[in-house]
Amino acid sequence: MARKLPALARGRMPSPQVVRPRGSPTRRRQYWVAVTFVACVVLPVILAAWYLWTRAADQYASTLAFTVRSEESTPTLELLGGLSEFSGASSSDTDILYSYLQSQDIVAAIQRDLDLRGIWSAPGTDLANGDPVFALSPEATIEELVDHWQRKVKIFYDAGTGLIELRVLAFNPADATHLAEEIYEKSSLMINALSDAAREDAIGYARDEVELTLDRLKGARQAMTEFRNRHQIVDPGAELEVRVGVLAGLQRQLVDAQVELDMLRTRPGRNDVQVLNAEQRIEMIERRIGAERARMGAVGDEPGGQALAELMGQYEVLAVEREFAEATHRAALARFDAAQSEARRQSRYLAAHVRPTVAESARYPERALLLLYVGLFLGLGWAIVVLSAYAVRDRG
Repeated sequence: MARKLPALARGRMPSPQVVRPRGSPTRRRQYWVAVTFVACVVLPVILAAWYLWTRAADQYASTLAFTVRSEESTPTLELLGGLSEFSGASSSDTDILYSYLQSQDIVAAIQRDLDLRGIWSAPGTDLANGDPVFALSPEATIEELVDHWQRKVKIFYDAGTGLIELRVLAFNPADATHLAEEIYEKSSLMINALSDAAREDAIGYARDEVELTLDRLKGARQAMTEFRNRHQIVDPGAELEVRVGVLAGLQRQLVDAQVELDMLRTRPGRNDVQVLNAEQRIEMIERRIGAERARMGAVGDEPGGQALAELMGQYEVLAVEREFAEATHRAALARFDAAQSEARRQSRYLAAHVRPTVAESARYPERALLLLYVGLFLGLGWAIVVLSAYAVRDRG
């Protein structure tokens, strides 16, 4: 059998054997990766589990759900000036309520009625025995209280339907229910304030209109009274009717006197004294007719006075102004009464379809879920840091 030639004789170089000494950089890197994983992921997860199951206090949840509702106005109010629109609720009311539930105003208002600091620091704030993560310090400022409010009061708002659901957490089930009821009461007061403001705007406008028309009516009546006192005439229309009747009677007398004078002139053997008396009588009647016509404005004004026709014109202007003022005042009163009638109704109100519930078991904090989140967050963070370090090393 032929002897095998060495690899060098066959024209091939032997492949070098890599011998890694103990304590090589690769082993050190693997060692530090394992150490960092234990330090950055395993130990924090163990610490979080210990805290969640030994130190974190049980929390009870009370659920509340409601929406803003509005009543429909009656057609009668629509006929009395379109007052049906002034208090109708809209989607913006729910948006305003949603913003109010997250504001410092409601936190301060409830803090005045309830001791929120005491409720949310019930397990104690002693760092050695209490729950500093989920509890609130009794000396917390209003800003810290608002921040803690965001954690303890979860608000779920459906803008499409306008439904608002709240989940209120406390360390005692009675406190959670009481706090949810207080939130509902404060929300109702805020919605009622919005409705009161809208109604007050409408009633205020109607009230101003009533006062304006009343002042106008008083002015028209005062002008009418001054006219009557100045001219000593209660009703120029009635006075004119009397004058027309007097003038008609004088004209009949004038015709009779003229007929009588014609008869005296045509009578044979007439008496001149009778003819003279008849002529004087006709002259006096004509003078009286002229005076009556002058007083009524038929031929001009009397000396030192006004024609009755001119007074009648002034009176008619005053009467029209008074009638218009009375009509506008009646309409303003009708609108004011309608606004007051609508104000008696609560056009906006809070309708709760889920009243504050009473918890029988503590479901919060959700320890397993929180621990899972902690593990995922730490694991992803550690993986990103390690991969980034390897990427930098490979490029170097």
